[in-house]
Amino acid sequence: MSKKYLLSFFLFLFIISCGDDDNEEKYGVMGDLSYIPYSPQAFSITKPDGFPSMFIPTDNSMTLDGIELGKHLFFDPILSADSTMSCSSCHSPSLSFTDGGATSTGIDGISGLRSSMSLLNIGYVEKGLFWDGRSINLEDQALDPVEDPIELHDTWENVEIKLKDHPSYPKKFRMAFGIEDRSEITKELAVKAIAQFERTLIGASSKYDKVIFQGLAAFTDSEDRGMRMFTDAQGGLPDAECAHCHALHLGTTDGFFNNGLDSVGSLKDFIDLGLGGVTQDTFDNGKFRAPTLRNIALTAPYMHDGRFETLEEVVDFYNESPNHNNAANIDVNIRPLGLTSEQKQDLVNFLHTLTDTTFTTNPAFQSPF
Repeated sequence: MSKKYLLSFFLFLFIISCGDDDNEEKYGVMGDLSYIPYSPQAFSITKPDGFPSMFIPTDNSMTLDGIELGKHLFFDPILSADSTMSCSSCHSPSLSFTDGGATSTGIDGISGLRSSMSLLNIGYVEKGLFWDGRSINLEDQALDPVEDPIELHDTWENVEIKLKDHPSYPKKFRMAFGIEDRSEITKELAVKAIAQFERTLIGASSKYDKVIFQGLAAFTDSEDRGMRMFTDAQGGLPDAECAHCHALHLGTTDGFFNNGLDSVGSLKDFIDLGLGGVTQDTFDNGKFRAPTLRNIALTAPYMHDGRFETLEEVVDFYNESPNHNNAANIDVNIRPLGLTSEQKQDLVNFLHTLTDTTFTTNPAFQSPF
């Protein structure tokens, strides 16, 4: 063997061995992040007029870097097994953080059973997230979609590896949470960041807000009649029974109701148990979260399974109130309303005053990629 060949051979071995050392150091010496400055800046939620104060967990204080990290994770398909979908795939800013489908479809093309809920003002929800209330807070909620086989269909163990091996995420986690080594990146920190971003998704700049709180606009006669029926403000107009489940100003009472959608013989006959599937209380079967009506005109189709295409269809359903199920837990306010065609249109016109396009176009809520 020639000296020239031997020299080339040993040089090759040297290069290979260096590559192995680099890989080993990636989570060792090279995993050190302590040289990156950690000086978190607190972020305070500005409470809109008419809104309650938002509860912020003591173990997940809001910071600018935490929100920025959460925003990146929310829009990054790195959270899915094949890197094709992100949280934003089912929660698009342009659709008030829904996806426009009757039900949502995951990375394997499998459709779920329920519609994607809007994340508008989601930080104010306190009685359980998802249609069935199964998650106690945003941190807990963000855990599920990653490992759900009909959503992102990955494992958190694998996602953690991808985040640790990423060229920029270790620095972002350091700046958000003060970790000293990339090995400290965990799913718990990831969902805390996502929750911080989601708590910033506040919208309160609709025509309704401009009329009620700012004096910068006025309802049309039709919109005013619609609001009076919505809130049962009398004035010779019928009560549309809306505010019992969709109290203004958040557009929801944060409660769960059986609104008579499905025909059942008993409380045990619901195909989708809703809240009852979580609480295991038969009396909760068929109850679902009352979603916010803010930006409702942008989030069709409607109901937990997306069965109604338009707001007109929704109003028709409640107006007729056929009491498809006479189950013991049907809400007491579900009854035939007797609204005329004009009154139904007034109600729809009022619902359109809850549209806030400044929310859907807010640069702070758009993808950073």
